[in-house]
This record gives sequence, C-alpha cells and structure tokens, in this order.
Amino acid sequence: MIKKTLPIVLLLVFTFAMTGCKNNAAEANTSEAEAAAVSESSSEKFTVNVAQSTIEWKGFKPTGTHNGTISLDNGVFKTDGGKLQSGTFLIDMNSITVTDLEAGDGKEDLEAHLKGTVEGKENHFFDVSKFPSAAFEITSTESLAAGKTRLSGNLSIKGQKHNISFPVTITNSNDQMTIESDPFTIDRTKWNVNYGSKSIFEDLGDKFINDDIELKISISARKA
Repeated sequence: MIKKTLPIVLLLVFTFAMTGCKNNAAEANTSEAEAAAVSESSSEKFTVNVAQSTIEWKGFKPTGTHNGTISLDNGVFKTDGGKLQSGTFLIDMNSITVTDLEAGDGKEDLEAHLKGTVEGKENHFFDVSKFPSAAFEITSTESLAAGKTRLSGNLSIKGQKHNISFPVTITNSNDQMTIESDPFTIDRTKWNVNYGSKSIFEDLGDKFINDDIELKISISARKA
C-alpha cells in the first residue's frame, strides 16, 4: 500500500511546488503596436511625480520568486473633460531594484545580472547600457465595470514594441491624478528578454525562469 501511494504523494508535492512558484495575476492582452492616442489642443496636461510613482515587478522560478521595483524617469498625461485620453511615460531601467534580498546576500549580484552590467551577461535580461529606458504610450482607454478602466498602450523594451491592455483604477481630483493597475503579467520573451526561458532554450531542466513577469504600476501626476 505504501509503495502504491508514494508516487501519488510525490506527484502532489511536485505539483504544489510548481504551482507555488506561479503567479495568479491575469496576463495582459498583447498585440502588435498601435498608433498612439492624440488629445485635443485644449486638453489638460498632467506631469508625473516620479518620486511618488513606481512599478513593482515579480519574477518566478521553480525554487521561488524574486521581486523589486523600477522607477519612472518622466511622464505626461492629457485629459479631456476629466477623462484620461493620452500620455506617455519613460521607465528608468538603471533603477531596477531587488527588494526581497538583503545587501550582501545576493541583492547586488541579482541587480547587476538583471541590468546587464556583468561582463558577458549583458543581454541576459535588460542590457541597460544599450537600452537605458523603456517606454509606455497610451493608445486607448475603455471604461469597465466597478469604476475601472482598460488601459491600452505600446510598451517598448530593448527595442521591441508591443501593445498591451490591462485594468487600472484612475482617480482625478484637486489637480491630482493617480493611475494604479491591478497586478498583471507580460511574456518577457516578446521583448527579447530570453534568459532561462524554456520556450527558447532546451534542456534547462528545473533551472528555468518563468516567461511571465508580474507588474503593478502606480503613478501619481499633477496638473501642469
């Protein structure tokens, strides 16, 4: 009886371990890049407060996860009648930070690997010396239920541009606007971030990194 049940137990343990390293966030709809949205000349302009804005990221692998933040470099949005219509923001890829590790315990090594500042590993992830900025430009917005908005825009990373759509909550009052997304995922390989991907490289065994990266965007902007 023990011999019969042991393989089942091992299978359940393995399944739980693999499930535990996956994310539960919805994947952003991804398609070809589209024309950027354009607002009327009379639109109100909002400038991003980079000190109060951030992008949280999370990566997944069989043995666990890593997470951190990325800062914005600048950004501008325009509204018509109080409704977000267009806008862009730049992402400072040199600001990639790992927050789940302590200094001296692998934090600096992982940050350097992600940025591509390690000789011979420049293109493993984001190669910031060659691609110091990423960018997002709004292509459309769509009202959803429960006060949410579907935000669509072109995301440019490492010279690759694709349109993604994901739900956000937008508040606009007292000359202050905030845009906060639900957690969502993107397939990093679409932006040529291929290191450790089972869909790109064979024979990785359990030493792979999930293609999906989870992101959560929080932006604060003030009327110019």
